[in-house]
Amino acid sequence: MLRVGLTGSIGVGKSFVAGVLAELGCHVIDADQMAREVVEPGSPALLAVAENFGADVIRADGTLDRERLGSLVFADEEKRRMLNSILHPYIIARQDELLREWETKDPNGIAVVDAALMIESGGYKRFDKLIVVHCTSAEQLKRIMVRNNLSRAEAEKRIRAQLPHLPRPAARIRGALLPLISRA
Repeated sequence: MLRVGLTGSIGVGKSFVAGVLAELGCHVIDADQMAREVVEPGSPALLAVAENFGADVIRADGTLDRERLGSLVFADEEKRRMLNSILHPYIIARQDELLREWETKDPNGIAVVDAALMIESGGYKRFDKLIVVHCTSAEQLKRIMVRNNLSRAEAEKRIRAQLPHLPRPAARIRGALLPLISRA
């Protein structure tokens, strides 16, 4: 099975590209969705988050208060690194489990892992190919503000928490898919 990493900064259109790849028959893992799964109520990852960030990041119903945790980690790089060091092993273990399942069922298929922090975390090294998605800085800011209902300052803080925005795509998909991706 060909393993492909799909990455890019927050709000650049990775989900759009992942959708196109899924429509073309690729198996797609959304790392953001997987991050939600690993912090389900009572999970070891959620307990570790609460232990390191305090019980006030857990709602009364036992779910993670993502908004509260986000306000902590996007305001403090050290806290963001701590959160990533807690969650990434759980997320990667689940991704690897799913990739093994898919490889058994479809050894000639293509598996794509859509993850924003792939380069920062070194996770790209696990893949045969890497696709980096890009858009203009203005479009990125607009998307994040609308999608997450954030102020300009909050959206900019989240963008700064990742690698610098690249002036042009670092990698491209060739052929008929490129015009579709360029619209993202």
